[in-house]
Amino acid sequence: MAVPPADASAAPVRLDALGPKGVHRSRRHQGVKDVAGRPIAELGLVPTPFVDRAMSALHKAVPLPADARTAAIARAGRLFATATLDGLSVADYEYRASRVSGLPISVIRTATRLAAHRAAHAYDSAQFARPAGAVSGWRDPLTRTGRAVWTRRGEVLAVHASGVHPGAHGLWLEALALGFRVAVRPSRREPFTSHRLITSLREAGFGPEHVVLLPTEQEAGEAMLRGADLAYGGDDVIRRFAEGDTVQAQQPGRSKILLTADVDWRDHLDVIVDSISHNGGAGCVNASAVLVEGDPAPVAEAIAERLATLPSLPPEDDKAVLPVQALTPARALERYVLANAAGTRAWLGGSGFIDELGDGSAVIRPTVHQVDGPDASQLDIELPYPCVWVTSWTRAAGIDPLVDTLVLTVVTEDEQLIDALVDEPTIGNVYVGDHPTHWTDIGMPHDGFFADFLMRTKTVVRT
Repeated sequence: MAVPPADASAAPVRLDALGPKGVHRSRRHQGVKDVAGRPIAELGLVPTPFVDRAMSALHKAVPLPADARTAAIARAGRLFATATLDGLSVADYEYRASRVSGLPISVIRTATRLAAHRAAHAYDSAQFARPAGAVSGWRDPLTRTGRAVWTRRGEVLAVHASGVHPGAHGLWLEALALGFRVAVRPSRREPFTSHRLITSLREAGFGPEHVVLLPTEQEAGEAMLRGADLAYGGDDVIRRFAEGDTVQAQQPGRSKILLTADVDWRDHLDVIVDSISHNGGAGCVNASAVLVEGDPAPVAEAIAERLATLPSLPPEDDKAVLPVQALTPARALERYVLANAAGTRAWLGGSGFIDELGDGSAVIRPTVHQVDGPDASQLDIELPYPCVWVTSWTRAAGIDPLVDTLVLTVVTEDEQLIDALVDEPTIGNVYVGDHPTHWTDIGMPHDGFFADFLMRTKTVVRT
């Protein structure tokens, strides 16, 4: 068991709004509780007029020069991963983030290291999306004879953080690197990462008018979107505004694995299980369905045997690998899954999968169900724990059962099939062979390049 930091069990910490004039001591606060219902933070809330003033300040601010932005983001990443910020050490932050999100602390620690890595490469990662024929600014000598210039589609980006995983914050750093000013509405589920990242950015050299943290109620959150040029995120407010091309909402991943008959699936079981359970199975890039050309039962049985051995532990335990929720939502999740699994063949978790920890929280244990065929409705169900639906697949079914998939790992020798999968526009990413669905790297698009949403090209010619 991990030992909590010395001050982790003390009074709840205060997470104030970070406005365009500095730290804002809000009059209104909302309590943030851990998975056992214990108070762990007080989140300061700001009203609509404060949001309006903050968004106006962002619009008026002049971005730092590109070199200065790049260096400051890299410094911020190092601070995020190593420094004591606003009274919280790295260990304090990781413990609290684990306790409120329910993610295993090993997942939070990995995300901390990745935050520093992504911050160091934020500008370079964004540049992967720049068209080969475009230059990054009008002063480039090539514009003297006419050239496409890559420019921002606006000046201010609003981010409504989902709080599902700390890694989601790495994406909007690219916007900051490109010169956007950024306003972040933190998730009440896990506000620590947003607060720590913006604190580190300010410590590293960004002015308070360049990046702000605006914890809000719904009405003020909507005002934040109206005050921005572009918006991105995964909460309910974002999804209601996600019409047109100025709001990009995070969507379910429904990532999948396809195993064809010309390969031996036993040679790939490690990748299959890892794709399902990595990071507690909570991400959109975790596999939620496995399609098998042939009999799916042996595959489902093997997956279930592996997942059944995972331990049930509190999220802050060093050996924890499964997510934890408060008992009431955990029971609701269990009822939902069992209702949708009616009529399937349960290989794991068929009679229940909640493991109470005795403190008001419960581990969400893996479930494996075999469904009737590739058109089964359960294949569209994605949940924030290792939940997988296994089914048969045939060549006659084609790629229709695989549409609307964020990441597809396909284990096959059939190049014509790979051609069809890569050509299918609703499949976001295709990994051929032994590559888990959660794999990524700097410069690799997640759901397309984020900078495709942020930027456009325009012709510039000058004397």
